[in-house]
Amino acid sequence: MLAIPALDLRDGHVVQLIGGDYAHESIRLERPRDVAREWSHYGFHRLHVVDLDAATARGSNREVVRDLLADKICPMQVGGGVRKDDDIRSLVDDGADWVIVGTRALEEPAWLEETAATFPGRLIVAADVRERNVVTRGWSRQLRRTILDVIDDMRGLALGGLLVTAVHREGLLQGTDLPLMEDVAEASAWPVHASGGIATMADLRALDERGIAGVVIGMALYTGTLDPRIVAEEFAQ
Repeated sequence: MLAIPALDLRDGHVVQLIGGDYAHESIRLERPRDVAREWSHYGFHRLHVVDLDAATARGSNREVVRDLLADKICPMQVGGGVRKDDDIRSLVDDGADWVIVGTRALEEPAWLEETAATFPGRLIVAADVRERNVVTRGWSRQLRRTILDVIDDMRGLALGGLLVTAVHREGLLQGTDLPLMEDVAEASAWPVHASGGIATMADLRALDERGIAGVVIGMALYTGTLDPRIVAEEFAQ
């Protein structure tokens, strides 16, 4: 299993939100490129970059993203507000190894099917889940489908992976939603990345045992709850 540090971008800074709530920001760091380089220095081999402002139509950190990709620190999966083919093509051209698509992919299955065929293996569908229900548009809209419904609807698509974030656990450092992640891993035909609530090495090992391919880690690394050296050493691939 691969551990993947998260770089969530807001107003040109790297941030961490508690419970996915924009009113509760607990971490704010300047110089995203330096943050990315630090994670690479610890031994992590992949980074998860999301433009939170673009995802919620509050603005854009596109230049920051372009700067990170130009640095070629390590492979990156990049998303946040990606809703057009041109957005995907632009990120791929700038050096993104995978592009994360969320809201439009989940709300418009026909678009996802066409786009996955255009960019085979390059798209990671990000499903934000609150108590098994899928939420979109920066956690402000709840769909009438569970995460397992979504997985069933996407069968046969040439995706690069599925990222499931338990937003009800996000930033709380109270442990991940293991029953949710276990069911997702069993149902998914693609590599599954888990996110939300990871706080201990036991959490990581439990996810590994359940067939999760990667874990996106934010708050626990930024607060030092998890030692990045130990995490990178055990979960570097």
